[in-house]
Amino acid sequence: MGSNLEFHNPEFFWLFLILPVLAAWYYFNRRKDSAVLKISGTKGFTEKNIWAKIKPLLYVLRLLAISSLIIAMARPRNVEVSKKTKTTRGIDIVMAIDVSASMLAKDLKPNRLEALKAVASRFVTQRPNDRIGIVVYAGESFTKTPITSDKRIVLNTIRQIRWGEIEDGTAIGMGLGSAVNRLKDSKAKSKVIILLTDGVNNSGFVDPKTATDLAKNLGIKVYTIGLGTNGTALFPVAKDINGKLIFRNAQVEIDEDLLKYIAAETGGKYFRATNNKKLESIYNEINKLEKTKIEEFKYYNYQEKYRPFVLLAGLLIFIEMLLRFTVYRSFI
Repeated sequence: MGSNLEFHNPEFFWLFLILPVLAAWYYFNRRKDSAVLKISGTKGFTEKNIWAKIKPLLYVLRLLAISSLIIAMARPRNVEVSKKTKTTRGIDIVMAIDVSASMLAKDLKPNRLEALKAVASRFVTQRPNDRIGIVVYAGESFTKTPITSDKRIVLNTIRQIRWGEIEDGTAIGMGLGSAVNRLKDSKAKSKVIILLTDGVNNSGFVDPKTATDLAKNLGIKVYTIGLGTNGTALFPVAKDINGKLIFRNAQVEIDEDLLKYIAAETGGKYFRATNNKKLESIYNEINKLEKTKIEEFKYYNYQEKYRPFVLLAGLLIFIEMLLRFTVYRSFI
């Protein structure tokens, strides 16, 4: 809530331009307001009358009264503004994340999985009005977090994603199917899946095209992201006797045709992330494409402040008239 002073009719302030004119008029005509008495000398008039000296105060009071009336006509008022926002179009989003061993490839820094987690976390913080869920998949899939509006839970889930929690492989169909299952009962007006993979569907018992049909029939839009550079990258191929991963250069293989098909069939869009910067720009673009409609209502409360200026003008005029017809009545 905020408050501030405003003038509803500020055009009346132009009337202040007449005050210098009135002051000048009084200055040049002040002698006409007093009678002239010619005498041969001032001897015997040694006493100075204070009321005569402050007689110009009457005109000052009149100018102040006019100023107060001008301010009152400008209608000063205090405005208190309260705001209320209403989300009228919620979006439910499920991020289906590939956690196969190839996600440890080092063509993104420090590796594909960690780069994705950093970008996905920033994406979540930019969606304060939406519900988000997390599905991970490799050779199989499972839900890490059902769709929730608690961003703290979602961010903690993303931070805790690790390779090796489930059987290795790339079951794109199962990952997409699990994400669809999380959204099938959603009442949101817009349902979105962000499916990320860095490989080719090579495991699982759900055909990716079958999962695509399910998403399409349920009105779920799927954005697909192929993660990996063009050419070769350092992939983990084995472990040494100490359990440390051994990396070797290998050709990057991503089933872009399948990812493009999934996106096109569901009304989404396919992206290719070849480096950290590109990956971040993709999530930024998705963030712009999927906007939650928010309505903002403003309530105004006006407190009129012109009355004190009217009363002040009346008081000043009263004092001027009182002095003019009492004290100064005998003075010319």
